[in-house]
Amino acid sequence: MTDTTTALDARHVPEGLPDRIQHYIDGEFVDSADGDTFDVLDPVSNETYVQAAAGKKADIDRAVASARRAFAEGPWPRMLPRERSRVLHRIADIVESRDARLAELESYDSGLPITQALGQARRAAENFRFFADLIVAQADDAYKVPGRQMNYVNRKPIGVAGLITPWNTPFMLESWKLGPALATGNTVVLKPAEFTPLSASLWAGIFEEAGLPQGVFNLVNGLGEDAGDALVKHPDVPLISFTGESRTGQIIFGNAAPFLKGLSMELGGKSPAVVFADADLEAAIDATIFGVFSLNGERCTAGSRILVERPVYDEFVERYAAQADRVIVGYPHDPTTEVGALVHPEHYDKVMSYVEIGKTEARLVAGGGRPDGFETGNFVRPTVFADVAPEARIFQEEIFGPVVAITPFDTDEEALELANGVKYGLAAYVWTNDLKRAHNFSQAIEAGMVWLNSNNVRDLRTPFGGVKASGLGHEGGYRSIDFYTDQQAVHITLGPAHNPTFGKASA
Repeated sequence: MTDTTTALDARHVPEGLPDRIQHYIDGEFVDSADGDTFDVLDPVSNETYVQAAAGKKADIDRAVASARRAFAEGPWPRMLPRERSRVLHRIADIVESRDARLAELESYDSGLPITQALGQARRAAENFRFFADLIVAQADDAYKVPGRQMNYVNRKPIGVAGLITPWNTPFMLESWKLGPALATGNTVVLKPAEFTPLSASLWAGIFEEAGLPQGVFNLVNGLGEDAGDALVKHPDVPLISFTGESRTGQIIFGNAAPFLKGLSMELGGKSPAVVFADADLEAAIDATIFGVFSLNGERCTAGSRILVERPVYDEFVERYAAQADRVIVGYPHDPTTEVGALVHPEHYDKVMSYVEIGKTEARLVAGGGRPDGFETGNFVRPTVFADVAPEARIFQEEIFGPVVAITPFDTDEEALELANGVKYGLAAYVWTNDLKRAHNFSQAIEAGMVWLNSNNVRDLRTPFGGVKASGLGHEGGYRSIDFYTDQQAVHITLGPAHNPTFGKASA
């Protein structure tokens, strides 16, 4: 690949791309109230392939009014859990039946390798199926005082849920929020990321076909500072679920505070993978290669800091760098591709700036630039830095790309200090065959999730979320049910009323 023309000829353009992307409000596709649009680029050519409606406050107001009306007057919140479950299962069936098409569009729009985009489409279906089953199995607590009182918890949907989703694995992460929000009887306004609006635009047709009532789902595209900000500040939106960077999370926290909104925020990460000398080194290398380079490195839970015990450090670095050099960078539509194109030229520039910073802070042992033959597009070779000091920016700051920092340690205490020595606390990975150390070390790590001798294998029943700058609250399993419902305690007296007597002393 030596020139732009050749690179553009090599990209795959799906058939049937839309001429424009609109909002979806109250069962209709509509343009922005002011007619404004923004350009959407494909990551291989960085050329505009479609324009999307750019939502602002007026569009959010209309979408919230639709969702509020559907909540107050429509059937969805009043359906039996089994009835809502049937709709969610139909949604899952439709997504599964169209997984190849969804993956093709997602790969084209986001730069994800097609095989990984296919896995994310199937995970989206599983998210809906999981919450469809969970809402039927949901049991609320009851507390008895025999012969005197019966107390139980009544769960109620809260109202309009504002869902703000990121550009990495967008369709799957939208499903992660839409599934529980809808399962519990809420109505929603979705604001997808402006870099990747294509797959989000497909939800409307899927939901209509599955039988979701009109107005329950609404979608407004646009920039975060316009549409996202208006959604966060809207007084009729009591819930905001957000996934994105920590700085944006801080802004949302501040803007939601005057309204005392319910917040669930999964934010940034700089997750450690700690490899002890007694670990299965081959398994650890495979897992940590996948953990930072899969999904183009654009994943919050990426193990982007690898801490390796000194006796195996040199061997680990040598083997890791050699394997990283063999990772296949290619066009997103190619099934052999393991790392595709980063989502947008702005993000590409950010990642490459960190690569250049890393060259001044540590020893470059793999990657460090564009792959051969890819002179255009947002392609970055898997990049590995060794001997990274804990004060280095590439150790401390989230890069969100195919870049990893490797640092040695000598003792368990030093490893723990290094693992906890950043502002983030989303995930952590620990590799050791010492059972006592595995449990004690994992519990001492400041992270919302820890995997022992494992890559990021999700169990949808478990809580998902981080600590410190990595988030606020948890979703997943019953934690999602908790977030999207009000828990109302109902107290029933079974015998004579047990009231203190006031005001009868002189009667």
